[in-house]
Amino acid sequence: MCNFYGHKVAKMDFIRLNNIELELDYIAAIEELQELINGFNYGNAPVIRKKNESSYEVVPMHWELIPFWIKTMEQVQQARRQGIPWLNATSEKLLESKMFRDAALKRRCLVLASHFFEWRSYKPEAEKKENKYPYCIELNNKEYFFMAGIWQPFTDKETGETMDTFAIVTTKANALMEQLHNHKKRMPVILTEKLAEKWLQNDLTEEQIKEIASFQLPANDMVAFTIAKNFKTSISPLEAFYFEELPELIK
Repeated sequence: MCNFYGHKVAKMDFIRLNNIELELDYIAAIEELQELINGFNYGNAPVIRKKNESSYEVVPMHWELIPFWIKTMEQVQQARRQGIPWLNATSEKLLESKMFRDAALKRRCLVLASHFFEWRSYKPEAEKKENKYPYCIELNNKEYFFMAGIWQPFTDKETGETMDTFAIVTTKANALMEQLHNHKKRMPVILTEKLAEKWLQNDLTEEQIKEIASFQLPANDMVAFTIAKNFKTSISPLEAFYFEELPELIK
């Protein structure tokens, strides 16, 4: 699962994909760059997609892949009240699910991130039930990285409002993430730059889509540290926090 992530890329910085520089200072999505993006706020986030055969664009998209059968925002609100999240797309179901298939075939994108957040379940000896401990996960020596995504246009049939919506693709957890997301054991599909560029190509076969969507970044490429349980409301959500009762992760 991936419901919280963020950025640390400065406004004047560049991001590079396939030797093409995208200057963040000139894109509308710059206002969406922040250290913590909460998926359950259902806001916008910067997404990279193919503009034409030789270039890309960074655009703000609504983080919540609204299915093609949903006709109004009222129906979206109703689904939220029922606890139906559309923030992630399971890699194993990308081409089997009617919700994901068309987007996976025709509208793949990259979600820019510097880190993401996950909770580890653990029951201390003195407690009767498990507690959840938040972690921030980053990549070694990487200021930013690309998560695989798919996107879907949505038009409210009552108001005429239009927007592009997206979901982050998830896959089975690697050795590190198995210890953190230790019940469902999932993680976002984090792509190398080469795979990220390939993910955006228009001529991928179904087998190539499945292969890239199931890519599992090695655990050695990642680093995780505990943060405060109130990080979602903190002015410094990335500040490390030590829990004495929590055993160290196995490296």
